[in-house]
Amino acid sequence: MRIYSESLNAASAYRLLTGVVVPRPIAWVATLNDGGGVNLAPFSTFTFVSADPPMVGFNAGLRNGERKDTVRNILARREYVIHIVDESLVDLMHASAEDYPSEISEAEALGLQTLAGEAVAVPRLAAAPIAAECIFDRTVSFGRSGAEFVVGEIKLFHIRDDLIENGKIDTLRLKPVGRLAGPVYGTVGSVIRKQASASYANLV
Repeated sequence: MRIYSESLNAASAYRLLTGVVVPRPIAWVATLNDGGGVNLAPFSTFTFVSADPPMVGFNAGLRNGERKDTVRNILARREYVIHIVDESLVDLMHASAEDYPSEISEAEALGLQTLAGEAVAVPRLAAAPIAAECIFDRTVSFGRSGAEFVVGEIKLFHIRDDLIENGKIDTLRLKPVGRLAGPVYGTVGSVIRKQASASYANLV
């Protein structure tokens, strides 16, 4: 089948892309609302954009033509925490995607324990296997939808002790969860290991 992009509207292109670009890592983002409550929301267009300094980004669309609470909070306070979701947190992460009022703390509503931030004022989730305390750097807009790619610099990594050895993350022990199309998630299951190329060998 051939599908020309000109034949797609925004909704049909979104449905197609979210089935094509899989699996997608999930950024479970914590911010502080105006009242100091911890807002949580998952974003599944997430990647790192720089290693020096460590920088990551996620894409946030509009809701009813307006910025989502997460983006508004980040722009107001210029700091946030990104958590990596493992298999044990899928249900809570998915529940946090519901449209809570901006003054409600999803962390509190879902019974998630938080720990004080160290590099930023935003607390992190105690249950998350990995958390990255971030300082806002910039937003970049693409296309006609009004979505913004939010970029931040990681100031502090929190990594569960059993997940890291010699500076490397054990992916199978981490058990990360990725987003597929619709309200569907995937696990790593198994990995395929190949010989690293000579130019890449010193990085792995």
